[in-house]
Amino acid sequence: MASSAPPTIPMGNEPPDGAALQHSPWRNRADLASALARLEQFLERSGFDRAPWLVVAFGAGIAAWFLLGNRWQWLSLLATCGATVLAAMAALRPDGRFPFLRQAVIALAIMLAGGCMLVWAKSELVGTRPIERPMVTVLTGTVLDRVEQPAEGRVRLMLATREPESGRAIRVRINLPLERDAPAIAEGARLRLRARLMPPAPPMLPGGYDFARAAWFSGLAATGSVLGDVTVIAPAGQVSPLRAAQRSLSAHVRANLDGSPGAIAAAFASGDRGAIAEADEIAMRHAGLTHLLSISGLHVSAMIAAAYFLASRLLGLWPWLALRVRIPLIAAAVGAITGVGYTLLTGAEVPTVRSCIGALLVLAALALGREPLSLRLLAVAAFVVLLFWPEALAGPSFQMSFAAVAAIIALHGTARMRAFMAPRDEPWWTRLLRNLAAVTATGLVIELALMPIGLFHFHQSGVYGALANVVAIPLTTFLSMPLIAVALLFDLFGAGGPFWWLAGKSLEALLALAHGTAAMPGAVSRIPAMGQGPFALFVAGGLWLALWSGRVRLLGAVPAAAGAMLLTALAPPDVLISGDGRHVGITGEVPGALLVLRESRSDFARDNLTELAGMDGDTRPLTAWPGARCNRDFCAIRLVRDGKAWNLLMTRGMDLVAERELAAACERVDIVISDRYLPRSCRPRWLKADRRMLDRSGGLTIDLAAHRVRSVAQSQGQHGWWSPRTAYPSQLRGPVPPGTTPAPQADQSDTGPDAKTPAAGATGAS
Repeated sequence: MASSAPPTIPMGNEPPDGAALQHSPWRNRADLASALARLEQFLERSGFDRAPWLVVAFGAGIAAWFLLGNRWQWLSLLATCGATVLAAMAALRPDGRFPFLRQAVIALAIMLAGGCMLVWAKSELVGTRPIERPMVTVLTGTVLDRVEQPAEGRVRLMLATREPESGRAIRVRINLPLERDAPAIAEGARLRLRARLMPPAPPMLPGGYDFARAAWFSGLAATGSVLGDVTVIAPAGQVSPLRAAQRSLSAHVRANLDGSPGAIAAAFASGDRGAIAEADEIAMRHAGLTHLLSISGLHVSAMIAAAYFLASRLLGLWPWLALRVRIPLIAAAVGAITGVGYTLLTGAEVPTVRSCIGALLVLAALALGREPLSLRLLAVAAFVVLLFWPEALAGPSFQMSFAAVAAIIALHGTARMRAFMAPRDEPWWTRLLRNLAAVTATGLVIELALMPIGLFHFHQSGVYGALANVVAIPLTTFLSMPLIAVALLFDLFGAGGPFWWLAGKSLEALLALAHGTAAMPGAVSRIPAMGQGPFALFVAGGLWLALWSGRVRLLGAVPAAAGAMLLTALAPPDVLISGDGRHVGITGEVPGALLVLRESRSDFARDNLTELAGMDGDTRPLTAWPGARCNRDFCAIRLVRDGKAWNLLMTRGMDLVAERELAAACERVDIVISDRYLPRSCRPRWLKADRRMLDRSGGLTIDLAAHRVRSVAQSQGQHGWWSPRTAYPSQLRGPVPPGTTPAPQADQSDTGPDAKTPAAGATGAS
């Protein structure tokens, strides 16, 4: 007979049924410890190298300061990093386990906070507040720098002067027409002149180049142009020997080589790019070769490598010295002196200094017998650069330089590439083909690494750049630059003519390659502004691919692929509005062309509109398009997007009109765009982008189908270089589609210029 167990009678000291759940925290803690143990093992097995990732965290802190909007967010980031350090010390220390993970978390959090604090401190220390408003004024100042730009028909002067209204000491950059230049206008001269000054310009449109940010960190308060003649109050002192040598060298090179080859040779020899024709620069940019025109890592490395090679070979011929002194150490010293001298001679621009620092670190590794190209060495170079110039992280020069080198190191560090390049017994032609294949593969990988950066900053990328660089880089490094150096050497004996001729032919071949590549069908791919999201995915994927080893690095392809998918779905905005309201671009109505409200004499305005729309530069005036109704002062247009019709009204003139007529016209449209201050009574159904609003928001892009408005102000935060007149307008908080109740526009007031006198022609324009 089956018997059943007696029921369990709970005792007073035993928990009731279900109370076992109280032990779940202990199980969770065990699970957490197991997960941490697996993470510790993963980091140890996967070749986690702390040094590169620490620099990545340092750079992430700098990037976070740029991306976050105000000091409270920056302080929150620092507090979070501090809390992470304390939590890691408390949670991972008691039993002595997870030392690798503990050190990594603490170090990464400290570096993240350090990067944020460093760039914040530098912004506070060196940032220069721009002038309050545009002005025409008389300046008295001292010339700090002078850059001749004959291809642009001007001389660019940097002046130390005082702000006319406040009297504070400022630096301004002004353009002097070439016909008004004089030998007395040199560094150290004291001048009096009349100039038109402007505050450094913020981005014209969301995603555009932020010159105001660059000017803030370089101490520049205004830019402008000279009006009339210049009076020299006090003559210049003695020009620095380096600057005199630079100008003399540039003039000497151009005297021996005419035209564009001479201008490019002068850029290689002295860093003077002012004589390069605009057409040649455009061709080089479209061919992906523009990096050859600015003194960068390629040129500095070529000079140092040549000096190191010659010194090691020549000194090795002296047996007495070779037996008593380490030749690589002396050769490294010769290369270092050559690199520093070349950097100073070419102007010591920040990108050149960064390249020189990296090259000197490579020399130090060679002198110590270490691997000259490694991720650790690259991390040290990046850290040194960011320590002195943290703002460089946001610029394309830093990103492209280190991305290219990281791509080279990562590619040649793979097992397959090492096996492919391993020495072997083979005919010379097989070795040549193998090296050529390796160079081509390296060029393709570099192009893939640089393409997202080019698309993010310049909204275009040369499709054939990798193939063009396979030819252009060896041509420049092993032929053009050595021929220029030999020609300068033989000029000391008056025998440099044949070498100048050969150098000119090599540079003509470089220009022919650039123009031929740029003229090929589909040579340049253009996209609208991609935004920070896809770019962050590309950066994360690229860093993962470069810094890990083994199969785990392939996981970096996931975010990179996600970024590529977002790019394929990227569409240009329907309407682009400049920050002053004068320039309006409309896409989607004329295939391959951008409709513009005004034909601008400024290439800058046209290029910004077309580039940020992802177009080739073809514009068509709105007045000449049959789909628009325009009179002297207004243009009205009807756009259909995603099955909905949108009516736009844009002002063009300066005449006066009755307020009631303007109000009636505004009521019949969804969007009003104006470069003037419009009255409160002008109430369109959705958005009023007049001068009052644009003063606060900056340039706008509008996606009608998604009912989305992006502004320059949304990406600026409360950094010192962005100073809107008032807070961001409330009317963009809740866009309302056509046919619904309009959003309140309480921020609009009747005060301000022309509040009661809008442009005429409202009746009939809509």
